[in-house]
Amino acid sequence: MRTYIIAFLILFLAFATFAQQPVKIVPAELKKHVEFLASDSLKGRKPGTPEAGVAARYILENFMMAGLTPKADNGFQYFDVVTDVQLGGNNRFSFDGKSFELMNDFVPLAFSSSGGVDAPVVFAGFGFDVSQDSLQWNDYEAVDAEGKWVMFFRADPEPDNSESAFIPFSDLRSKILTAKDKGAAGVLVVTPRSMQKEDKLMPLVVENNEVTAGIPAIHITRTTADNLLRESGFTIDSLDAMIIRQGKPFSFDLEEKLEAQAEVNQEKQQTVNVVGLLKGSDPVLSEEYLVVGAHYDHLGMGGPNSGSRMPDTSAVHNGADDNASGTAMVIELARALAGKTAPARSIIFIAFSAEEMGLLGSKFFIDNSPVPAESIKAMFNFDMVGRFDKEKNAISVSGTGTSAEADSILLVYEKDLPFKVVHSPDGYGPSDHAAFYAANIPVFYFNTGVHTDYHTPFDDTEKLDFDTEAQVGDFAARVIEAVAGAPQPLAFRESGSKVATGRTGRKLKVTLGIMPDFAGTEKQGLRVDGVTSGKPADRGGMLKGDIIISINGMKVENIYEYMSRLSKLKHGQTINVEVIRGDKNEVLLIQL
Repeated sequence: MRTYIIAFLILFLAFATFAQQPVKIVPAELKKHVEFLASDSLKGRKPGTPEAGVAARYILENFMMAGLTPKADNGFQYFDVVTDVQLGGNNRFSFDGKSFELMNDFVPLAFSSSGGVDAPVVFAGFGFDVSQDSLQWNDYEAVDAEGKWVMFFRADPEPDNSESAFIPFSDLRSKILTAKDKGAAGVLVVTPRSMQKEDKLMPLVVENNEVTAGIPAIHITRTTADNLLRESGFTIDSLDAMIIRQGKPFSFDLEEKLEAQAEVNQEKQQTVNVVGLLKGSDPVLSEEYLVVGAHYDHLGMGGPNSGSRMPDTSAVHNGADDNASGTAMVIELARALAGKTAPARSIIFIAFSAEEMGLLGSKFFIDNSPVPAESIKAMFNFDMVGRFDKEKNAISVSGTGTSAEADSILLVYEKDLPFKVVHSPDGYGPSDHAAFYAANIPVFYFNTGVHTDYHTPFDDTEKLDFDTEAQVGDFAARVIEAVAGAPQPLAFRESGSKVATGRTGRKLKVTLGIMPDFAGTEKQGLRVDGVTSGKPADRGGMLKGDIIISINGMKVENIYEYMSRLSKLKHGQTINVEVIRGDKNEVLLIQL
């Protein structure tokens, strides 16, 4: 490998010295683009809004003025995102002849499936069935949940323990999956006093994901739950206190038959990636592509579950640094590189939508690329490149370990820069390059650092340093040109896991070593978007593109169910994983 890299660099340097002409990114042009994209009139560029459409058209117009050829559907790559959830007209809750009031006594969860169930109720404590290491807790041992409503508490029986062993199992979706495994027809969720003193209902807030619970899931107040419990001799508060005090499960059947129905309607909106092509000059190498990208979406007006760090504030989240700065960079790189002699390889310039919703735009691009995905030889991602920290006097470039040559190439061009360049080898990260790394494509992720205005309404244009951003752009352009014109493509190699930690931010005890489809685009199960070499899934024969449909015979229909199944497994355990591969089902034996 060392001999290969030296030979590559000799050819690379010879070509670079002969062919490269300086590219100058103009600070005033960067500022012009950011001022437009981060203006109050665009209301935070939330995907699916008219203002995001205005931003997309602006980007496409600038791509075309730069001389790019529109790709996909005349420059736009369309896809849908869930932008809101609304209650339907069929929500009811009654028992023993008494009807209860929607939004006052009960409300469906935002990810509830729609449907009605008339059935008895069982109380199942905190809704756990866990047998792992020293944690043994089964709230279903004393009850039969088949075909019934299951009522359980949110949170866990150790409310004051920040290191509680229950925490990885306390997610509502995990508890609902457990209830489904027990045959529950629907679930009733209660917020215990130990978690929250106020007896109020959870807000109906969109999750930006179309995956639903699979059964009706309803949140009820403690007062409503006490009505259900009136013949039992218990109250919700007494049950909560007793289970916490005794430290063991307590479950029982209720006498009441509940007649309830949930109807939640997802609202979807269309959004777009913006795609333009700079065709390469070499007859052969022009069929190979680099991608230069940035996401242009942001958080809109903020609010709960928007990603805002000030969720109680409704205000325009302008997103000047995140990521009007990166979008402006891509526009100006397109203008500068298209204004020169075309490089040998072709370059796709793309502005992604729905990055803030979970890298949805970049994943959609990879899954629906207008060119063969295997012909994409490198990806350059610009996310938050406008707020240079003069005290640190450094920028970071991540993904340098994803190709054999990246570090050496960067060193050639960074030696005369007025700032430092910190190399980070990991290919996975919280931005659009992660989708490309998962597809075995070398990545370069440029970033000038996070700041206190991140994901707040205060990320404004006047706080950006356009002079330094232009210098970052000049540096990036030279690296892009070098890779686009090199005689051989970069040699991909894995650098760090392709797997994210769980959505709670806590690491799972075991991992298969896959990059799962977080966007939920596959409806038969959970699609595997990448397999890490040497990890359990790889050793067990799992392949990229496999669709996981069960683990140890237990269904897996989406990312949430996969995470829940995984959380209950142990190191050293051998599991069977059923996958759909092509038009066949395969069962893999995987040792964790």
